[in-house]
Amino acid sequence: LKMAGVADFVWKKPSEIKNTKTVMVAGTFEILHPGHLAYLKEAWRLGYVVAVVSSDENAERNKRRKIVIPQPQRSEVLSSLYYVHKVVPGKPGNIFDIFEEVKPDVILLGPNQNVPEDVVKAEARRRGVNAEVLRMPAFKQCELCSTTKILERVVATFCNASQR
Repeated sequence: LKMAGVADFVWKKPSEIKNTKTVMVAGTFEILHPGHLAYLKEAWRLGYVVAVVSSDENAERNKRRKIVIPQPQRSEVLSSLYYVHKVVPGKPGNIFDIFEEVKPDVILLGPNQNVPEDVVKAEARRRGVNAEVLRMPAFKQCELCSTTKILERVVATFCNASQR
C-alpha cells in the first residue's frame, strides 16, 4: 500500500509505541549466549529496553573471577542487538544506585540473578523509583547457557593437553 501511494505508515516495534514502559535489565553480558538472548527478548516484549552492563569491578566481585572482556566492549556488543534500545554502563560500587539514573518502570531480573525481588523493590523505592520488579521464568537451559561453562569448555578443549 505504501509503495502504491495508497497509504503512508511506519511500522513500529511494540516497544517503540508511545507510553511504553522502560524496562531495565542488568548483567555482565560477557559472552553472549541463548540465555542472554531469551532474557533480552522477554524485556523487549515488555517495553523499551535499557540494559545496564556491570562494571568490571562489580562483575569480578560477583563472579569471583577476572573478567575477560572489558565493559566498553561488552556494552558495544550489547548495543548492536535488536532487543536492546539503550545501553548504560554500570558504575563500580552499589549496584542499586543506577536506578536513579535509569528510572525504570519495570526491573526484569534474570532467572539466575540471586537478589530477591523484594530487596530490589525496596532498594528502588529508597531511591525514589517505584518500579515493578519481575523475574523472568527459568529459561530452558542449553548445554552452554552460562559464560562460566563456555569458558570452562574453551579451557578444556584448547588448554588441556590430554584432550588434544
